Amino acid sequence: MSDAIYFNQIKQLVELQKVDDAIFTIRQNMERTPRELEELQQHFENSEEQRRRILDKLEHLQEQQKRLALEIEDDTTRIKKSKNKIMQVGNTREYHAMMREMDSMERINRSREEEKTTLFEELEAQNNALAKLDSSHSSLQAELKVKRDGLAERLEKARAELDELDKKRVQDSRDIPQPIFRRYEFIRSRLEHPVIVAVTEGICSGCNIAVPPQTYIEIQRGQQILSCPNCQRLIFWNKHFAETPVAEAEAAKSKTVTE
Repeated sequence: MSDAIYFNQIKQLVELQKVDDAIFTIRQNMERTPRELEELQQHFENSEEQRRRILDKLEHLQEQQKRLALEIEDDTTRIKKSKNKIMQVGNTREYHAMMREMDSMERINRSREEEKTTLFEELEAQNNALAKLDSSHSSLQAELKVKRDGLAERLEKARAELDELDKKRVQDSRDIPQPIFRRYEFIRSRLEHPVIVAVTEGICSGCNIAVPPQTYIEIQRGQQILSCPNCQRLIFWNKHFAETPVAEAEAAKSKTVTE
């Protein structure tokens, strides 16, 4: 194979790989976006459940607080009545009996006051937790709405881009000799993306393993299309082209993440 034919065929494959890079990136984004929405939905539902648990606990604590307030009020009234009665007792035995009863009621009342303090502290803690959760919960809800509203539009745009890329791929593949194109497609169907990669300083950028010295010499000569002995991808010398498909794929990926 002459140098001119070799470089032309490598260039054609590199251009085809660029199209496949773009297709690969768009398809990844199309798969990732619904997953991100699903994860966000799950996060929101977990937040909803946590919020419901706090609200249920607050309701229970408030019921306890009301019950305790009534019991304390009732005990206070009973103690007051007992104090009034103690002044009217006729003998020592009855007096001591009433005093013991008052002591018992006052102990119970103090215990309820302590319980009231504990309940108040727990109510305050739960209200603080609810306020903190409500802040993140509202943010989650807003983010979920934005992502859900924009999902259909983004997917439709991605499908339109894929249609254009598929047409370009068909057109570009027609310019490649069929034996070489079939070889490209065979590798593409069996290996992870990408198919054709550069070799830089003797290292295959597809598997990051050094190619044999003789193979490296051969691709530098630029006379036949070779495969990496380790990963089986098509390879070419990076200095034959200023930009490689892998480099452009990484740049496109970085751009997508930034957007």
